[in-house]
Amino acid sequence: MLFEGLELVSALATLAACLVSVTLLLAVSQQLWQLRWAATRDKSCKLPIPKGSMGFPLIGETGHWLLQVFSKIFSHEALESYLPKIQLVIQDTLRAWSSHPEAINVYQEAQKLTFRMAIRVLLGFSIPEEDLGHLFEVYQQFVENVFSLPVDLPFSGYRRGIQARQTLQKGLEKAIREKLQCTQGKDYSDALDILIESSKEHGKEMTMQELKDGTLELIFAAYATTASASTSLIMQLLKHPAVLEKLREELRAKGLLHSGGCPCEGTLRLDTLSGLHYLDCVIKEVMRLFTPVSGGYRTVLQTFELDGFQIPKGWSVMYSIRDTHDTAPVFKDVNVFDPDRFGQARSEDKDGRFHYLPFGGGVRTCLGKHLAKLFLKVLAVELASTSRFELATRTFPRITLVPVLHPVDGLSVKFFGLDSNQNKILPETEAMLSATV
Repeated sequence: MLFEGLELVSALATLAACLVSVTLLLAVSQQLWQLRWAATRDKSCKLPIPKGSMGFPLIGETGHWLLQVFSKIFSHEALESYLPKIQLVIQDTLRAWSSHPEAINVYQEAQKLTFRMAIRVLLGFSIPEEDLGHLFEVYQQFVENVFSLPVDLPFSGYRRGIQARQTLQKGLEKAIREKLQCTQGKDYSDALDILIESSKEHGKEMTMQELKDGTLELIFAAYATTASASTSLIMQLLKHPAVLEKLREELRAKGLLHSGGCPCEGTLRLDTLSGLHYLDCVIKEVMRLFTPVSGGYRTVLQTFELDGFQIPKGWSVMYSIRDTHDTAPVFKDVNVFDPDRFGQARSEDKDGRFHYLPFGGGVRTCLGKHLAKLFLKVLAVELASTSRFELATRTFPRITLVPVLHPVDGLSVKFFGLDSNQNKILPETEAMLSATV
């Protein structure tokens, strides 16, 4: 009896410790999330921090007009105009990766790629390459310290983050002013154009400080999660060559890849991408197994019951995307990378409303999800049609989940260019050595 009593006490103590740990985790995480928004914006910015949102900080209690703005930024028409520019940025990046004599760190390079996409395409800035590289380094320092404790001491992470933000905002202000002065020769309206014009239409002309804060937040939103998903995509194509080959077969069937191997000329279109059903399945499966963020926060608007527990109005709750995907009964063999689960024959994601939510759910779902999926699809098409790549290490790296999902070593991969028959184009030195053998 004494032994059983001790076991009961031990179990209750363990349960209590777990409850306390979860409560503290939720409280600390929410405070850090609030600090994250505070760190991205200047104190003079009057746009309020949203409550219970994992979305853009400009959205929430700032008015219905901002929802309309972001619906324009990520509309079908806007995505169609972004698409050729996104494709060019990705093509240039893959050429650079292939010309590099050594293996590259995919996660680091994917961060540079998504940063470049945000600057060049989403914001339409014409920043020289050297300045862009410096701005990226400063931005990385900002991101590395954005969740630091708010202790403003010399050499503290908080101080480094604030200093990086100040440097960033100087560079962004220069780019914004140059953009406002040079309006000719533009063949599309980017996100910043839409934000500025829509604010004028609603009599809410934004100050330079608000433009800088909004610009920085747009970069932040497009940066880390897309780099994470891009890295996961490349890793899974490396792990599953049959998936890559099936993707190439679909490209050939749709006329995007000639039978000889070389890609067809011309830019992609949204309707073309929407017709690539297996490609869509691949992207969905990457996002199911390797969701960049663990979950999100919400504020309870109305008291409700969940499995017999009452959740009061006003409480903050945290939902887990990864646990939802891992435990959803609609998915078979949840740990297996199987894009066909999303094909028409199975359609495992169709049974139920909230079994698959890589971009969150409800009214607070990620507003940029269509842009993210578009970027990943273009990257997959270009990888399948213009690149050959090999793992540069003996084994695949371990995955870490903090701050977003990524390989612990960044994923070391060697890229090769392709000739018209999709054969590797070897570096000049390597080609000479091969010729002498």
